[in-house]
Amino acid sequence: MSFPSQTPIPMRRIALRGDLLDFTTAPQWGDIGSPAVRFREDHWLLIEDGRIAGAQPGDDVPDAQWTKRDHRGRLILPGFIDTHVHSPQLDVIASHGTELLDWLETYTFPAEQRYADALEAQSGAARFLDALLAHGTTSAVVFPTVHKVSADTLFAAAQERGMRLVTGKVLMDRHAPDGLRDEAPDRGASDCVDLIDRWHGKGRLSYAVTVRFAPTSSPEQLAMAGQLCTAYPGVFMQTHLAENRAEVKWVQQLFPDARSYLDVYDRAGLLNARGVFAHGIWLDDADRAVLRDAGAQIAHSPSSNLFLGSGLFDWRAAEAAGVAVSVATDVGGGTSLSMQRTLADAYKVQAMAGERLTAWKALHASTLGAAVALGLGDEIGSLSVGCVADLCVWDWAHGPVAQRRLEVARGLHEKVFAWMTLSDERNLVAAMVDGVVRYEREE
Repeated sequence: MSFPSQTPIPMRRIALRGDLLDFTTAPQWGDIGSPAVRFREDHWLLIEDGRIAGAQPGDDVPDAQWTKRDHRGRLILPGFIDTHVHSPQLDVIASHGTELLDWLETYTFPAEQRYADALEAQSGAARFLDALLAHGTTSAVVFPTVHKVSADTLFAAAQERGMRLVTGKVLMDRHAPDGLRDEAPDRGASDCVDLIDRWHGKGRLSYAVTVRFAPTSSPEQLAMAGQLCTAYPGVFMQTHLAENRAEVKWVQQLFPDARSYLDVYDRAGLLNARGVFAHGIWLDDADRAVLRDAGAQIAHSPSSNLFLGSGLFDWRAAEAAGVAVSVATDVGGGTSLSMQRTLADAYKVQAMAGERLTAWKALHASTLGAAVALGLGDEIGSLSVGCVADLCVWDWAHGPVAQRRLEVARGLHEKVFAWMTLSDERNLVAAMVDGVVRYEREE
């Protein structure tokens, strides 16, 4: 259960005992014995004033100054970082029968229209963030809706929970139904500026200039979005890119002078090191080079890509080009907020291309790798000293099948890969944000 309405006072010194797993750098593709993995079996993780203060072996018991929580035989990981997810789309998860463009018209846009109502936006923000925490995700890059109130309430709810959140009102001024369009670029700009002034840099909150995708923004609005990125260099930028072949063709028709879908964004000044581009399936080598040079990342959304039939992301090609890749659930196109289920689907996507995604590469991309790509590697994604204590405690196995698989696993990678593939939110024991327990399973 979660505690959204309370304001807990964090204990100054907490010691958690369990099996600590995180990364010190990026693992190489295919390396199951990677030196980037830091596994400390049966250790105490020391947390002081909401930050990681150190670790020590389990038989070296902290003194009485520390409040101790013994999770021996359980796995302790940094909280997951979901780099692309839609807060209003819990209402349309698991909707049947359409590809991307039809899916938006049939399911997504009607659900998002409801967020014009302040009470709906407020309750939806609380429901969404509590659901993230109950799945082991402690930080996220989030699309709300075009309505200013949807971003405002999402920021407020994240602040109540102490979460690291990147979000901003969605920009759309064409090819969207009534109630989901900005009246003019200037109106969208003024809403963004108001939200930036109110929320960006406040606590653990960051603003993202949020372009839905190129077809739903006029050239004038895209230029305005680029101007915002220039005027406020500390903000993030998020959008969708080359998710679906029909979408790519539509972009070619709408922007005939652009070399590619990505070039539309580049011309508008939307490529930078704080750019998060969801999907990026239908790219060529020139596009990947542009992304690399800009320092932008691709938020790979395997569950959504499979469910909507969008295509298979070429992770190896992106990595070979030097493009940062993080992992995202993309709910509601994705079918679960569980990062483990999403990573299991990422493995399957790569297997279709004859590649074998290791547990290390997958988990790194959803923890430290995502943090580094966001420029937040000193704060989240790791159990290193000085990082914020955003972390989760997991059961290694849930149910007889997973328990048996754990018993016969040979070596650490096999054990962790089985956990990643067979586990989900039912394995979550507790989620801690900034040193405060924000979710705890009822035993």
